Amino acid sequence: MRIGLQLGYWGAAPPSNAEELVLEAERAGFDGVFAAESWGSDAFTPLAWWGSRTSRVRLGTSVAQIAARSPASCAMHALTLDHLSGGRCVLGLGVSGPQVVEGWYGAPFAKPLARTREYVSIVRQVLAREAPVRNAGPHHRLPYDGPGSLGLGKSLRPITHPLRADLPIWLGAEGPRNVAQTAEIADGWLAVYYSPRVAAMYDEWLAEGFARPGARRSRDEFEIAASCQILVTDDPAAERARLKPSLALYIGGMGAPGMNFHAELFRRMDYGSAVDDVVRLFAAGRRADAVSAVPDEMVDDVAIIGDAHEVRNRVREWEKAGVSTLLVGCRDVAQLRGIADALRLVDEPGLSTNGGLPTNYNKF
Repeated sequence: MRIGLQLGYWGAAPPSNAEELVLEAERAGFDGVFAAESWGSDAFTPLAWWGSRTSRVRLGTSVAQIAARSPASCAMHALTLDHLSGGRCVLGLGVSGPQVVEGWYGAPFAKPLARTREYVSIVRQVLAREAPVRNAGPHHRLPYDGPGSLGLGKSLRPITHPLRADLPIWLGAEGPRNVAQTAEIADGWLAVYYSPRVAAMYDEWLAEGFARPGARRSRDEFEIAASCQILVTDDPAAERARLKPSLALYIGGMGAPGMNFHAELFRRMDYGSAVDDVVRLFAAGRRADAVSAVPDEMVDDVAIIGDAHEVRNRVREWEKAGVSTLLVGCRDVAQLRGIADALRLVDEPGLSTNGGLPTNYNKF
């Protein structure tokens, strides 16, 4: 099990304490730092800016949206960051949703799995640099020969030799078909709102992908990085209350009517009635009531909240469920240090963190 710092994406302005958090995460034994994007800040620049002050932590996108840039452009970002960081880049990709893809990027959302498969294939061709990059399409045709083409496109290799042909590509996925494809073509799965309680369901989806001919990884080689709030506290009720507005927003407001992947995810976790209430109340503009409709059990399914002893036990539970990395958002350095102390991430005599949890973690 490893712990990563999730910076997320920016709100109206850059976070004032991000650099402090990044530096403390490296000092405290966190394995990586991850940044996201929505329709404001991008995922790569914060990693290059704040990551330049680090020397050990992995620098990952969680996630970079595939509609935001062409696959060749995305590969250029990744290989550049990988060189600058000395081989610490993790390329996390995701499709986002139709409201963002079609409304912000002006691109079609249809057939997201097929688009993802082509996208990953092109990125891997760039990183391999074995031959000029080509793709027959139909979603990312290289060379382009469609409407408006001059017919002069040329297949190219990257001028810059990538540092690593096997730079890890992780995919954000929520539904069964998407998770299965992730297991087939990627090096890891970025799981949002993961719950160990339904790990058997995820295992079925993953197993389907691993069993496909030509699957890239076996289960033992594959990373599962789950977003998870870890809150070390003597007042769990207060922390649950602080997390409910975000859950209500993602269930009720982050997606088109009839196509909200987060809402469907919680339905699969047997919260159908609660999801219906949150969606209905949010759509009616009754946001406070939507927040109140989020049950405590839902929060506890997707977050780890309690004193240090409870937190350690819950982390073991997530590890046993197959999670290899927990991506944790931290409000401030005090929260980050509380997590590090509870999980004993910092080196102590006789312990070796190897960038993650101590090797004798299971002796806690």
